[in-house]
Amino acid sequence: MIDVCNISVMKPLLAQYGFHFSKAKGQNFLIASWVPERIAEDSGVSPDAGVLEVGPGIGSLTQQLCLRAGKVCAVEVDTRLKPLLAETVGAFSNLEILWADILKQDIPALVREKFPGLRPMACANLPYYITSPVLTALLEAECFDQVTVMVQKEVAQRIIAAPGTADYSAFSIFCQYYAQPEILFDVGPGCFLPAPKVTSAVIALKIRKERSWNIESPELFFRTVRSSFAMRRKKLQNGLASGFPKLGKTGAAQVIADCGLPENVRGETLSIEAFAALSNAIGKSLREG
Repeated sequence: MIDVCNISVMKPLLAQYGFHFSKAKGQNFLIASWVPERIAEDSGVSPDAGVLEVGPGIGSLTQQLCLRAGKVCAVEVDTRLKPLLAETVGAFSNLEILWADILKQDIPALVREKFPGLRPMACANLPYYITSPVLTALLEAECFDQVTVMVQKEVAQRIIAAPGTADYSAFSIFCQYYAQPEILFDVGPGCFLPAPKVTSAVIALKIRKERSWNIESPELFFRTVRSSFAMRRKKLQNGLASGFPKLGKTGAAQVIADCGLPENVRGETLSIEAFAALSNAIGKSLREG
């Protein structure tokens, strides 16, 4: 098996195929072998698992997943990587590479097709510039046991953030609605070539099987959350009045009071439970209005 984290091994191979990493695609060469090994190990991948890998790159994480999983389906948009992946992971019989854009795929249908009888999981070393849309797509697919990704550390901190903290955002609530996130470990810039200017972190998102918040309308819930964070420095009343023009300031004040919240409350201090109650109250007010 080719050691894809060994510079002396990979530089001649990259040169052989004339491959240059694309800064625009956020491609970085992982040169610390412990990182993909630990991602694969800590993700809980086992022979009964089918793993969807997003962006295999030159195959460092792919190798480790193939050594542990029943099947790996790697989705890669950059076709320049074909000859390199043929060299680094071509020997694995439990690997299928799909040359496509993950954001243009029907992910639940893809998982059903590729992993019948297996426990579906997702793993990825995500380029920073597409972290949010890819993670959103993986979570909204609602077909995985767990999603394990390496992202910029700042993003990982936003995902796990608690109400009332500086990192807490609408994206925090979105991720925590679908999953229970946990930062597994940090990955320093020196683990990559070229070295990025920021630290990365590997985060595991264990998908929730049940949601106990009694949310009547998920669509209304997320609209409430977005409205509440759209005016982060202002009172919740202002955000809701702007996000729900039919409510207006008077109606917004009323639903806040109906939920037992302080008049001057800010959205960034509310838990998922509080947002659930708030969105249900807004739905009731809109129906009655």
